[in-house]
Amino acid sequence: MAQKEEAAAAATAAPEAASQNGEDLEDLAEHPEKLKELIDLPPFEIISGERLPVNFFKFQFRNVEYSSGRNKTFLCYVVEAQGKGGQVQASRGYLEDEHAAAHAEEAFFNTILPTFDPALRYNVTWYVSSSPCVACADRIVKTLGNTKNLRLLILVGRLFMWEDPEIQAALKKLKEAGCKLRIMKPQDFEYIWQNFVEQEEGQSKAFEPWEDIQENFLYYEEKLADILK
Repeated sequence: MAQKEEAAAAATAAPEAASQNGEDLEDLAEHPEKLKELIDLPPFEIISGERLPVNFFKFQFRNVEYSSGRNKTFLCYVVEAQGKGGQVQASRGYLEDEHAAAHAEEAFFNTILPTFDPALRYNVTWYVSSSPCVACADRIVKTLGNTKNLRLLILVGRLFMWEDPEIQAALKKLKEAGCKLRIMKPQDFEYIWQNFVEQEEGQSKAFEPWEDIQENFLYYEEKLADILK
């Protein structure tokens, strides 16, 4: 009986998972094997580590205007916690969200910095593949409001659904809350490549900018400036 209830719950959740992952519901009806794949997926998984694979970086962080197929968020972070004596404790890594149920921004506050020591000052920098959604922006605003010893800089490769009025309002709230938000320059992508991307053992390949990296940076920089003005 329990197994039937679990199967029914999974089948109910499958259409939602399908929409979140860009699947067409009619297509699923014609191809039941795809539905089974979605049912078998866990509700969400947060993947973390120190360095991300090269192909993930080249695809997910590319600052294209239309981000078709990029339904994950990759977040590279640097945390510097400074005590009263001036000593700085630094850590870095990356988070990747899977299956769209938990976003990397929220996972950062749940797993990387679940608590804040009031005796420390936190300077946190995120390098994110795309800007936050409304829910994640609200979580960031709430955390900044409750944590006066936290300073957050978010650098994004792309703007997520920037034409949506709700997204624009969320980005403005981030600015009002004291969060610094800016578009990644080519130098920022190079920094990620050097510090967060896997390199072959004994080798360190130079970062190779894609053809339109500067043009797309200027495009998104203009859009963000218009939103935040």
